[in-house]
Amino acid sequence: MSNQPMSGGLSRNRQVPPGGLNLEYPMSLGIFGEYLDAQRAVDYLSDNEFPVQNCMIVGTELKQIERVIARLTWGRVLAGGAASGAWFGAFIGLILSMFSNVHVVPAVLSTIIFGAIFGAVWAASGYSLTRGQRDFQSVTQVVATKYEVLVEHKFAQQARELLDRMPGAGPTLTN
Repeated sequence: MSNQPMSGGLSRNRQVPPGGLNLEYPMSLGIFGEYLDAQRAVDYLSDNEFPVQNCMIVGTELKQIERVIARLTWGRVLAGGAASGAWFGAFIGLILSMFSNVHVVPAVLSTIIFGAIFGAVWAASGYSLTRGQRDFQSVTQVVATKYEVLVEHKFAQQARELLDRMPGAGPTLTN
């Protein structure tokens, strides 16, 4: 994507979630196609002693990306469940052996075996409930397609003047 900000933007009185992530009257300094470009603009302001605590970078136009990583088979389900259960069993075995007079190795081995069996059964029951509706493994991520730099209204002019002097591709500022 381009280093130049995109046109458009949030309105001046856009509501932002509560909890310290809000500005009283935010004004847009620019919309960027890449997060690093928005970050670079705020970093430039910071380098020039601008009060950056009055700035926000807001990711907009969110999209969910799902990357399919493997075909899901009964073998993968059972092996994954058994492995997960075995790790949990090892953890429980170590904790039990710390607080009892049993020997560590037999306690840990027995809980690993029990955990692997329980994990495989649990994973199989969950997989059987899907009835083949989702026979793949994936990872998902929510990403923004645009990043808007906002600033408190009383600092907007100062920020714009600084960004106008930014070397390289300075943003075309929006209101």
